[in-house]
Amino acid sequence: SPQVTSVTGLNVMSDPCSFSSFTRCVTKHLNLHLHLDFDRHVIRGRVALTVEVLEDRFSTLTLDSSDLSVVSVTANGQPARFSLGPKHSFKGTPLEITLPFDLSRGQHVIVEVTYETSPSATALQWLTPEQTAGKKHPYLFSQCQAHHCRSMIPCQDTPSIKHTYYAQVSVPKDLVTVMSAVRDGQEVDPQDSGRIIYRFRQTVPMPSYLIAIVAGALESREIGPRSRVWSEKEFVDKAAFEFSETEAMLKTAEELAGPYVWGQYDVLVLPPSFPYGGMENPCLTFATPTLLVIAHEISHSWTGNLVTNKTWEHFWLNEGHTVYLERMIGRCLESEQFRQFKAIGGWKDLQDSVNTFGANNPLTNLVPSLQDVNPDDAFSSVPYEKGFALLYHLEEQLGGPEVFMGFVKSYIQRFAYSSVTTEEWKNYLFAYFKDKVDILNKVDWNAWMFTPGMPPVKPQYDTTMADACNALSQRWLQAKDQDLNSFKQSDVKTLSSHQVIEFLSLLLQEDPLPLTHVKKMQEVYDLNAYMNAEIRFRWLRLCVRSRWEEVVPLALKMATDQGRMKFTRPLFREVFNFEKFRDEALRVFLAHRAGMHPVTSGLVSKDLKVDVSNAASQ
Repeated sequence: SPQVTSVTGLNVMSDPCSFSSFTRCVTKHLNLHLHLDFDRHVIRGRVALTVEVLEDRFSTLTLDSSDLSVVSVTANGQPARFSLGPKHSFKGTPLEITLPFDLSRGQHVIVEVTYETSPSATALQWLTPEQTAGKKHPYLFSQCQAHHCRSMIPCQDTPSIKHTYYAQVSVPKDLVTVMSAVRDGQEVDPQDSGRIIYRFRQTVPMPSYLIAIVAGALESREIGPRSRVWSEKEFVDKAAFEFSETEAMLKTAEELAGPYVWGQYDVLVLPPSFPYGGMENPCLTFATPTLLVIAHEISHSWTGNLVTNKTWEHFWLNEGHTVYLERMIGRCLESEQFRQFKAIGGWKDLQDSVNTFGANNPLTNLVPSLQDVNPDDAFSSVPYEKGFALLYHLEEQLGGPEVFMGFVKSYIQRFAYSSVTTEEWKNYLFAYFKDKVDILNKVDWNAWMFTPGMPPVKPQYDTTMADACNALSQRWLQAKDQDLNSFKQSDVKTLSSHQVIEFLSLLLQEDPLPLTHVKKMQEVYDLNAYMNAEIRFRWLRLCVRSRWEEVVPLALKMATDQGRMKFTRPLFREVFNFEKFRDEALRVFLAHRAGMHPVTSGLVSKDLKVDVSNAASQ
């Protein structure tokens, strides 16, 4: 098999997104002391990094940092000289540290940095009380993937290095803190009786991008023998019901992939203004109230968190395997036809991404070069769905789901607790299937990995579940007024919620239905009663497009009750495009703007062509 590294021209021992060289030294443990300042929107921090030296006559190291004010640095308790290098557009600023002594290969040193974050740290979102459900207390959450941990903690911010961590966090006493780690008690802050210190320990080595913190007026409920759900009290009971399947999914994943090693699996439901879907922080998955599918984040406990991509160029190793495992869980809990149905939807998402980027864009490679590329700009469904399509294609060639899942499980056990490249994955694939090397040699590896656009092969997916959605959508599109009485409640009662979503998606790809049709659809199917966010979102868009005036308030309510960009932006756009209600869309947006996440309000104001520059800035 050809050398992957030679094809990408990447030096395998460097990470283009980090200043810290992991050939010279590696972090083994972090000890964090964090003081959250909600008035100034900063964290005052002290981090002690236990660093193992990998070469002789070692006396300097570089850490990643971004917008940090560094107060002092010590090495084994002695003052160490430090300087901040020039600021890079997205990598931040290298923190160069000179030790007051030389070390030899194999020795350890404890480097302690005292610092403060910036109010605009890219890893941190400070929410005002209005942006929360309870409206009384502020809230903080972090999002470090891919390269934002350096704005919260000076560290070797690369997924090639894994370390354990211990943390002590001081917060005002009416707030609760949780982290991507196991809780280890709390006490009144000896320096300030109005504050509490929460303690956490993470004993499984993990990359820096998985360090996560949240602080707010949180409550929790038990949802399983190793799981709690955390959120503001307004959501906690609903969330406990919504995530009640968690333990069943964990058990299924363990049967497929091996033991769950992280101890606790908690779910944090973020305030409705959180603009994203979910994040697989160990011991504490971050999710939105609208995220109904937790199988993906659970799967990351093995692929991503336990076996990690060595650099962000190999992101498909995290996401392609996670989608593959997530769909295998779906196969176990639902059916093989369900897995096939989800794969068809994924192929469509991949086509959308390729169309958005352009079929010749190198960011649509399965393994892109990220030299001088901000990893945030490379984010799309390509690593997820092109990665899945490759694994599914290999499954078809090598003997089916049971056989290929055997490989995936073996790969996870082989590379557990470490970080891997595509080349290491591929070498292991060839070693595992050593009696099928002739089949593997027929795969066009260069086309799959290093060529932009759609994959060289489209797998043949089973369309059974999709056919019912197509047939029903065609009936509605072709129906004349006199045919409307042929529709019955049983049309949708026989479909799963996933199929109802697909049925509505197909109608949204066509010209708007006549108003008589959507009114009849409501009369027969009662879609207004569906609480599933994915169904409701598509149904409300369909109604607004058909100019059903009574539905406009429902659409604007959904656009503002939650802030997931995937729902909020299209709903505002649909109402804005209904001329009669254009002013109403603007009025509702301006009334709710202060409570929205800044990323969301900025993008919606572009969608609605609102000039917010002269309005008070957030």
